[in-house]
Amino acid sequence: MEIVDRAPTSGEHARLRAIAGMSGVPAGATPAGLAASWFAVTARTPEGRVVGMGRLVGDGALFLQVVDVAVEPEHQGRGVGSRLLERLLQHVDRCAPDAYVSLVAEPPGQALYRRFGFVDVAPSLGMKRVR
Repeated sequence: MEIVDRAPTSGEHARLRAIAGMSGVPAGATPAGLAASWFAVTARTPEGRVVGMGRLVGDGALFLQVVDVAVEPEHQGRGVGSRLLERLLQHVDRCAPDAYVSLVAEPPGQALYRRFGFVDVAPSLGMKRVR
């Protein structure tokens, strides 16, 4: 498995989010969103098939958010997610070491993020805008 410093294509992004059980995102906004990634990585098989992804979004200095960490179910439990997250955080440490790095962790990913030093932000609370 190779970790490549490249954002997924719109199709790869949609496929990985769907098969990883993540919510859908507006297809029309996906190309612009992916292009605006501060940094992104994909996991590829030796045949070149993308089986995982992860992105960082933000201003590149003060605030960054880990998003879209997803791995195909048949490749989960093999360290792919760890390698993706490790590469994202290496980039932060090198290029934006003072940035506040946050994420919203669904229950299946919480143990992974804790292994990389992420902690709950209580008494703060993650929130979203519902439209």
